[in-house]
Amino acid sequence: MTESKRSERWIDLASQRLGGKVVWANDEFFAPKENLLKPEPPIFIEGKYTSRGKWMDGWETRRRRTPGFDWCIVRLGLPGIIRGIDVDTSFFKGNFPERCSLQACSLAPSLSAAKERRLLTDEAPAPAAEWVELLPPSPLQGDSQNRFAIANPARFTHVRFKIFPDGGVARLRILGEVLPGRQTAAAAAVTDGKKCNLAAIALGARVIQSSDEFFGAPLNLLMPDRARNMSDGWETRRRRGPGHDWVILQLGLPGSIERVAIDTAHFKGNFPESCSLQGVRAEAGAMEEAAWREVLPRTKLKANAVHTFEKELQDIGPVSHVRFHIYPDGGVSRLKIFGKPEGATGLDRFLALSPGAVRKALLDCCGARKWAEKMAAARPFATVQDALDASAQIWKGLDRKEWLAAFRHHPPIGGKKAAKAQSTKAKSWSASEQSSMNQASATELAALAKANADYVARFGYIFIICASGKTTGEMLAAIQQRLDNDPQYELQIAADEQQKITTLRLERILRG
Repeated sequence: MTESKRSERWIDLASQRLGGKVVWANDEFFAPKENLLKPEPPIFIEGKYTSRGKWMDGWETRRRRTPGFDWCIVRLGLPGIIRGIDVDTSFFKGNFPERCSLQACSLAPSLSAAKERRLLTDEAPAPAAEWVELLPPSPLQGDSQNRFAIANPARFTHVRFKIFPDGGVARLRILGEVLPGRQTAAAAAVTDGKKCNLAAIALGARVIQSSDEFFGAPLNLLMPDRARNMSDGWETRRRRGPGHDWVILQLGLPGSIERVAIDTAHFKGNFPESCSLQGVRAEAGAMEEAAWREVLPRTKLKANAVHTFEKELQDIGPVSHVRFHIYPDGGVSRLKIFGKPEGATGLDRFLALSPGAVRKALLDCCGARKWAEKMAAARPFATVQDALDASAQIWKGLDRKEWLAAFRHHPPIGGKKAAKAQSTKAKSWSASEQSSMNQASATELAALAKANADYVARFGYIFIICASGKTTGEMLAAIQQRLDNDPQYELQIAADEQQKITTLRLERILRG
């Protein structure tokens, strides 16, 4: 792979620091699989041996005496698009693999460990994961970094790395751009007054360009944890002429900046004298023509300290990119850009709810507990329509007991109190749906009360109708007409009306 400034800025999606893990390997006789993802460069210790042979800083399998190959499976720390890989065989000279290949797949984040293993290792009875070949068997050189470009725009969560026929690899870097699942992005996009780090690497924030990165990569600015030492930050060389250093970052989520945190941890005799921040709403390829606006004016910095700015910030509206300036040079370990994401939707907020909160919200829509549990388990939904389709399908599959449970969470038409307690939200919705009753005459109310009683006596549950938009007269006519229905037929009609009510309430949540 021919390296360019852009390709060098891809993130190692398999990084241990981001949660990457080698979950399985068919063999690790001489050196453990976990070494593959160690963040530090590999080392060699002359004369160091274990009970099984020479100690090596990598993953090394035994000598294969039968046909085949060795393999390991890596769960990426962050899912994304893979742009290239770096197969580092440092210090493996007479024992490196002849060739390697790479496959990838995408699995749901909610899988149990047992099911994940069955899918990834092709164990029965679960169907195997759909592996896609990203790199066919390709030759390797020993004691070197072997770089390969990958051309596949799909999002992946796992990779399967094969070596032919056996041997050792020091490090494996899976380079690409983070593409979070909708539920991850939604969790950050909840506009409930809380601020999220728009520059979080887990949301896809990345480095676009920098003036200098001699001592430390600007990508370190985006890491989630605090810096371990001075090498774990962005540090430029000493400037001997005019000017200053800068870096351009693309935010993971566009939004309005409300707080900025700048951490100079470990930088003491080499921290910048001051800094400033600009922002812009622009496409990634249009940085040259971008009309940058000042967010934070030039401000003094201190050594080895966290600096937080709020009142000092200028409100310039939503931005997609920031340009961070340091004067004249030096090192900064972390930069966090807190704010409210642009364009958060009701579906985003729904997907971001905790399990308890989502169950409560669903029970406000429909009192059938099994419906609420199955809907919660079906998350995430890609679109509002997907959620509505799932709701209808789940409701159809429930039995009479669950349908009746849902009915009991509604007050009778013209009444105020349901058989089962309603939440404040559900009471409010019931009152809104029956708002036409506020104009009903005493005669109509009396007729409705009698019809409700007759209905319960005949069918054993309250009259259910989607009351939104209907007049008192229309609802009275409907209940009188349905009193003559066959009980089984009427139950299905009542269930259909309940589904209409559920759909309207669910849409209020998802489109709100």
